[in-house]
Amino acid sequence: MPPTLPGSLTRSQFFDMLVIANARSIRKGFPSVADWEFAVEDVPPSDPAPWERQAPVLARTFTGRAGSGLKPRVVLYRIPLSVRASNRRDLAKIIRLALVDQIASALGIAPTDVDPGYDPNGF
Repeated sequence: MPPTLPGSLTRSQFFDMLVIANARSIRKGFPSVADWEFAVEDVPPSDPAPWERQAPVLARTFTGRAGSGLKPRVVLYRIPLSVRASNRRDLAKIIRLALVDQIASALGIAPTDVDPGYDPNGF
């Protein structure tokens, strides 16, 4: 299969591509996150924060600190998110929901303020 076709991507590459595309789309529609960083890791660290022990960690947001040079960052965990998707279309939706949820939570706003099309039941 030619390397330019989606089928030639590994699962990890496809996941990264979806994160990049969704982050770009969210930045366009919600410029408040234009300087945020978006990252992917395979799994969360084995030492979760105490409040995260109740449920599997799918993503985390690290807020930037004024004067530190650190930008806000959303980290999505590929394996926990991927196992929740039954196909590529579902994976794209799950990634979008995770990004929107993390941004909204960090900013203390409703997910629909970040993405007016937000629908957690849209599977």
